[in-house]
Amino acid sequence: MLSNLTVWLKLLLAAVSSAAISFFMTPPVKKFAEKVGAIDVPGDGRRIHDHPIPRMGGLAIFLGFVLSVLAFVDVTTPILGMLIGAVIIAVMGAVDDIINLNAWVKFGIQILAALVAIRSGIVFAVISNPIIFSDTAFVPIGYLTVPLTVLWIVGCTNAVNLIDGLDGLAVGVSAISSLTMLVVALFVAEPNVALILAALTGACVGFIPYNLNPAKIFMGDVGSQLLGFILATVSIMGMFKFHAIITFLVPVLAMSVPLADTVFAFFRRIVHGQSPFHADKGHFHHRLLAMGLNQKQAVAVLYAISAVLGLLAVLLAGKYTAVRIVCLVLAFAISICVWFFVLRRKPGTDVNAERNDNADIDSEEKN
Repeated sequence: MLSNLTVWLKLLLAAVSSAAISFFMTPPVKKFAEKVGAIDVPGDGRRIHDHPIPRMGGLAIFLGFVLSVLAFVDVTTPILGMLIGAVIIAVMGAVDDIINLNAWVKFGIQILAALVAIRSGIVFAVISNPIIFSDTAFVPIGYLTVPLTVLWIVGCTNAVNLIDGLDGLAVGVSAISSLTMLVVALFVAEPNVALILAALTGACVGFIPYNLNPAKIFMGDVGSQLLGFILATVSIMGMFKFHAIITFLVPVLAMSVPLADTVFAFFRRIVHGQSPFHADKGHFHHRLLAMGLNQKQAVAVLYAISAVLGLLAVLLAGKYTAVRIVCLVLAFAISICVWFFVLRRKPGTDVNAERNDNADIDSEEKN
């Protein structure tokens, strides 16, 4: 566990500065989105909100994150590659928020950004043995290095985009995932990775007030794909380079909600004879809404699931008994709160609130 006071101060400054930049830049970004026509206009059967809402809010997250990283992080070659890839993703996302790019064009650009990161040294060097729980239990993956790394980065990039279907959902889950990996990075003494994650967490937190239901602005593809790309690349730099199976599980658990939703969506569409890129209403948040939960309740449930799994990741990586006990207590407390204050509450109790919540459901989901 890091004990250097200077590092802790830099972590705090990185998080606070990125949050402040993201928060104060969101209103100007909102005006810019309105000016360039990056507006989500309801008009098809999948959109439930009843008025146009600007998207492209992810630009504020991008600015907060990048400026904070440049100010507080030692920019090595891999980090420079991550930043260049992030710029590629952000530019693509911004253009897509305006003119709606073809899915295959976006897929190709995502691969390009992944290859830039790989060229800078962000790659899987080894893969943990899933049977033997040992720090030396690993096998080289040779020619599979690049394909597996591309699959992970592109998969995570799209995973966050796919869950971006309710106000505040994707940015909140990304903040929880980032915070989870931040704590683990502190355990394994990776200060540079921890600083990147602190900047990312802060940027997400700064944007959340504008994105919670009812959302004033959507973060769009520029935000959702950016968050997925950064989480994917940072997880390789900070977690996957270790041999133990536990360090392999940490990023998977941290991002389990968007990853699981993406895997299920992929196979569900294939089974139904549809393209993997075909839009549908079978995602986790859609199912929660179909169960009778309103938007705020559905988001709370997915936040809770993400947080509990994140605590499990910290528990696995933690070296101190006290940390493990705290994780268990927090996970139990979150579960109890969700049960009593969300799942046991009948959505129909407040008819007016329910009607307002459902009227504001985010239509940002494109995939």
